[in-house]
Amino acid sequence: MANFRFTSAAKTNIARALLGATILGTAFGAHMTSATAAEKQPIDTATVADHADRSRETKVTVTADQVLSLAKSQVGITENAAGGGTKFQRWYANSQRAAETIARDGGSRADYLNAAWCAMFVSWVGDQTGARSQIGWDAWTVAHAKWFQANHRFGTEAKPGAIVYFSWSGSKDLNDINHVGFVEKDNGDGTISTIEGNTGNGKVEERVRPKSQVVGYGYPQYRS
Repeated sequence: MANFRFTSAAKTNIARALLGATILGTAFGAHMTSATAAEKQPIDTATVADHADRSRETKVTVTADQVLSLAKSQVGITENAAGGGTKFQRWYANSQRAAETIARDGGSRADYLNAAWCAMFVSWVGDQTGARSQIGWDAWTVAHAKWFQANHRFGTEAKPGAIVYFSWSGSKDLNDINHVGFVEKDNGDGTISTIEGNTGNGKVEERVRPKSQVVGYGYPQYRS
């Protein structure tokens, strides 16, 4: 993303760009927003490729069931009135990755503490289960999806444990991603069951989503 001074207006754009979603409920209860100018800035492909290379450094012994079990155990955790206060945001703000995304997006560690956190939730689950090198870590859904794409692990099939990226407009463009979560299962009726952070009224919840709103899926290389 382009470098700029971190003014109050810029903070708002970065907070939106971190997730691609704000606290506006859809008919399906998730946070959403239209794409901002900040979201449309090109991603540094060298940074994405470098981060992608790290995914091959560690052999993962974690299964999809283990990842989904931890994600499901977080259901009910909610943000505070300021949109913060979750352990997912605190963990990310203090992480090595935060320093890297600050260099990319601007801002400071403190700005993550009240930023939209669906991608932070996914990243936290990956870290806590030992599958971070395969699930990745980022606070911006678009960059996270492009990380999977750079690793040739992005597609259109719903698999348990896959990372699912949504666009409420139905767009299939990765730049239009609004939200992210975990796939629990394909329901076989045009919908998927998911576990998501920063959904509903700022909670971790299980959801049923129409596939028409799915941009695509990232596939961690879980142990069979």
